[in-house]
Formats: sequence, structure tokens, C-alpha cells
Amino acid sequence: MSNRRLVIAGTGSGVGKTTCTIGLMAALRQKGYVVQGFKCGPDYIDPSYHTAVTGRVSRNLDSWMLEHGTVRDIVIRASKGADISIIEGVMGFLDGKSPLENTGSTAEISMITDSPVLLIVNCASMARSAAAIVKGFQALTPGAGIVGVIANKVGSKGHFEIVKAAIEQECQVPVIGYMKREQDIDIPSRHLGLVPAIERGELDSFFERLAALVSETVDIDQLYDLAQTTELTHESATLFKQRESQDICIAVAKDAAFNFYYQENLELLEAYGAKLLYFSPLQGEEVPKEADGLYLGGGFPEEFASELSEKAEAKSSIRSAIENGLPTLAECGGFMYLTESIVNTSGEEFPMAGLIPGSVKMQTKLAALGYREIFGMEGNFILGSGQQAKGHEFHYSKFESRAAASPAYETASRFGKKAEGYLMSNLVAGYTHFHFASNPELAEQWVKACVEYKEGENSKVW
Repeated sequence: MSNRRLVIAGTGSGVGKTTCTIGLMAALRQKGYVVQGFKCGPDYIDPSYHTAVTGRVSRNLDSWMLEHGTVRDIVIRASKGADISIIEGVMGFLDGKSPLENTGSTAEISMITDSPVLLIVNCASMARSAAAIVKGFQALTPGAGIVGVIANKVGSKGHFEIVKAAIEQECQVPVIGYMKREQDIDIPSRHLGLVPAIERGELDSFFERLAALVSETVDIDQLYDLAQTTELTHESATLFKQRESQDICIAVAKDAAFNFYYQENLELLEAYGAKLLYFSPLQGEEVPKEADGLYLGGGFPEEFASELSEKAEAKSSIRSAIENGLPTLAECGGFMYLTESIVNTSGEEFPMAGLIPGSVKMQTKLAALGYREIFGMEGNFILGSGQQAKGHEFHYSKFESRAAASPAYETASRFGKKAEGYLMSNLVAGYTHFHFASNPELAEQWVKACVEYKEGENSKVW
């Protein structure tokens, strides 16, 4: 792996991290470098842009959900063959699980991975004050190496020169470039049609334009030099060691409606001996006949509710597979799809798979957001009683149940602990996204359940 890594951090949300990150990745690619992308935190959207720009699958790095050694393990594995790794931060540089410490923050990721930091500062309407902002971040993170600054949203080259002089004198780090505030380079829609648009190459012209803009005002060669750091090494055996094939297949829904998967979840299933088969409910594809398990991930089923409701064969296939006992995990969007209907914010109702009694109603305000500790329950094939894992929840909808049901697990957050999800037979469904690397037994137990199902030993039916 390369010894070049760089964290792109921001002073806060909305400062331009993602735009700068994508532009820097594109500019590095134009210079012929192989770039590996990472995203701090549980976000699914930004990594999809990284993947499109770099041509390599971007990975999530999360120091609250995962052990520090696991975070380093992910970086080591994914960075093989890359010239430089670019790690996009989350929120502000110091923002994480708690306001009193760095846990789960971009700063902690930078220290865990020994990665230099490039700080993005919104310099609109300020001059010398920009130096005070940078100096404050340096003072609060003495263990994190802020090696450079990009001045974002400056009014002109002259404005940039003023900011640069102040920061470099007071903070002793180079300001390697800037981006002007009137460049009109907002990222295209992060929701409707994102995945197919990327796969069809429809954003390539946007990436090229962004690369040209960044290369014009940011010293990419200096950035590459600043990324030089130490070589990471494995502290213990990797979680992703390949086990013997179990001769089972897990079908994974993958399309514009269902595409929120941690790459490590998929790779851990493969490491424990499963073969993954991808199919598209949105395109009307049925569950592959050879499937011994089913994974319905999150995404935007509400954006495609009309199309999904019309794919009767796909819904019937999924319903029959689950009713016949196929070990199934349905997370967030997948959970929504298995209910009787999705009702959009206009009041239109669209019939879904109809397995879970009740409807999902979309709302304009956020229903849930945050990390979750997950506690298993008896009968849950993936996380049983006494077992724990970690995950994340983020959705705008609410589920209105039509009948009493067994919860799939309990979750704990800053609001307390409560029963969540839906458990029936071999179906585990709910709003929470699991991160299998927080407890690899999730993958191991799922594969075991699939083996038992295939051999007829796991005869749970609806």
C-alpha cells in the first residue's frame, strides 16, 4: 500500500468538504494517480461519489461503530494498489459521538490512521479571522497533524492572498489553494436516480469540470507531497480472512431503490463462505432461485414507490421466499418495502410486498438520526439473545403497525433503550443499519442459518 493518506476535514458541516474532496480526487486522477476513497462516519451517499470518481469502491471509517484496529485494517486492505488515499471527514473536524471528546470524529480517524489533515475553511467575509479559526483547531487537536489549509468560498484571488498570509504567519501551515464562492458547482441530486446516473457515466462531465476548477486554484503537487506519512501495519489477524466456502448463495437487492450497504458487510459474508448474487426488485427481477438467504438493504424506496408497486412478480417472489423460511435481513428501505404500503408526503399510497402488517408514512421532518447500540433477541438468527452489535439509523418515515408483532432487537441511543423492528420466522427487519464489522458473528451466524436452510435443518416457515 502507499504511504500517502490525507484527511479532508472541515470546520463544520456545509463548509464544502464533499465538493473539495470529489474535486481533489478527480484532479489526482487526471494526473494519473490511483486514488482510494474513504468516508468518515456512517454516510452512504458520499462514498458513491468517491467510487464513481476513483473507479475504486469507497469505504466507511467509523471509530465509534468499529474497533480502532478494524478501522486500520479496512484502510490497509482497501489502499492496496493505490498511490494515495483520500479520507473525507464528517461534520466538523472535532464533531463526533460526544461534545466532550473526539470519539467518532474525523479528528479521531486521522489519529487512528496516522493521516495528515487538510482543513477546509469557509473564508467568506473574513481575513485575519481565518487564522484564528485554524489556530483553534490546532490547539484542540494536538495529536492530529493539520498540515495544510484550503480556503473555500473566497471572493477573489486577492482575498485569498490576504487569508493565506494570515494563516501561514499565525499557524505555520501552508494554504495550498482556494475555491471561489461564485463557481456554481453544487453537487447534483444526492437522491433520485443517483446510482443509475453514476453507473451510466452521466456525472463524468461534472467530475471533469470540477477537476479543472480545482486544478486551477489548488496546488495538487503540494497536496500529494503533504500526504506522505507512515506505513500502516496489521496489529492482529484480519477480520476478513477467507474461510472455506459454505456452498451457499445470498441474494442482495441492488439498484437505485436499494443500494445502502457497507462494503465490509458484503465482504464479511463472502469471507465466511457465502457467494453473493445481485438482483434488482426495481427492474422487476425475482429472487434468484439458487438463493439460500436474502439481503434487502436501505436506499430510497419512497422515491421509486410507484415503480416498485407495479412490479408484482418481484414482490411475489420476495414474499414467497421469506414465507418459505429464507433467512432474510431487511434494513431501513428494505424494511419499508416489506410492509403493506408506502404513503408519500402527498398522501398517495403505493402497495408494497405486504409481509409486514402496517404502512410506512413519509414525512417532511426527520424521524430518526444517530448511532445505535443493538441488542439481540431470542429467535433472531443474525443476532441472538445476549449478543450485541452497533449500527446507525436515519430516516424520514414512520411505520404504523396494524397488528402486534415481535420486535427483532433492542436499540440504545441517547434517548434511551427500546424494542425495535419486526421478527417473524427467519425474517429480521427494522430501520437500523447493522455494521457487521462491529461484531463479525453477524456474518458468521447468517451464513450458518443459510447452510441450515439449504440442508433443510432450518425449517422455519411463515
